[in-house]
Amino acid sequence: MPKKGYRKRLKFRAGDVCSESVTVADYANADPAVVKSGRVKKAVANAVEKEVKQLCGLEASQGTVAEVLSSAASAKADDVDSNDELDPEDEERDNERKEARKKKNKRRKESSESGDGNEYPLDVWLVLSSYIRPEDLCKFALICRSAWTATCTAAFWTRLYRRHYRIDAHLPFRLQPDSIDRMRCLRACVIRSLFHLYEPFDLRVSKIPPLPESTPTTLLNSKCLLFWVRKVSGTRPESLWEFNFKFIKQQRHSKNGCAKSLRMPRQYEDVHWNPDSDCYMLQVTTLNYILTPVVMGMTLALFTINVSTDMRHHRVRLLFQDSPLQRGKKKWDQGGLQVVLDPVQSVRVVDWWHPQYPSSHYT
Repeated sequence: MPKKGYRKRLKFRAGDVCSESVTVADYANADPAVVKSGRVKKAVANAVEKEVKQLCGLEASQGTVAEVLSSAASAKADDVDSNDELDPEDEERDNERKEARKKKNKRRKESSESGDGNEYPLDVWLVLSSYIRPEDLCKFALICRSAWTATCTAAFWTRLYRRHYRIDAHLPFRLQPDSIDRMRCLRACVIRSLFHLYEPFDLRVSKIPPLPESTPTTLLNSKCLLFWVRKVSGTRPESLWEFNFKFIKQQRHSKNGCAKSLRMPRQYEDVHWNPDSDCYMLQVTTLNYILTPVVMGMTLALFTINVSTDMRHHRVRLLFQDSPLQRGKKKWDQGGLQVVLDPVQSVRVVDWWHPQYPSSHYT
């Protein structure tokens, strides 16, 4: 179907059509002298096809196929020469197509030039990784696949630990040099030790306020794995109680599937294995003991921090449900088990790498 505004006409008449039927052989064996490119032009072929359809079943007309093609070619040349019959919109479209084609070729050329480079062996990246700061580790791993593979090796994490280790540092038994030589959970142990040994990480932990500025949302729709209460030793050991909730974040996959990621080399799976990778711990310190129900195995649906009734402390409200929150439903429509802690002195959400996080047997 011709495009809108296309007024180009071919000066081709029915009297020029030959008496013979046009076959595929006439197109395949066309004389290159007729068309310089060695094939029939699209405009000429469309004109011939149109006239053949109109005269289908009739026995008329004189001339040969070569004469028809030559006449059609001359008619096409006449149309090209007549500029008054061409639509200005067609000229603009042609110019836009040419410019787009030039830009596309330029981008291909630039991409081909930028694709040229050198591929260095893994040993080179291991040497470079010895000079990377812990906070720049993610940027270094994103350089290329070889750099990421270097950060997966046990040699990289062992060197990182020895580089920042101090004799006067107070480390747990699992993070001591004698225990760090074990391959299993090596990455997790080194990261935890850096929050004791590396000063920027230690300052980051010390700056965490006892009460968050806003209610944390990372724990919502997480499953409670463990819950325990202990008496805090301090200035008032008879009144301070600490309620600990260990949560694990439940993964949700989209309909299209999760994004593809780099597969960990099999020989380094033990190094990166961490049973607490998606776990958090909620620490709530109260001024007295509060009887709370058992919530292990339930999902946290609501978490709020408000002002207490005495206007001097805080009040924490936790709502647990048996199943994860369904989409489209409000948090209070499904019922559940409610835990209210009041009065509250401090609230902390502790990640797995935090020094106060209870480590497991492996980490």
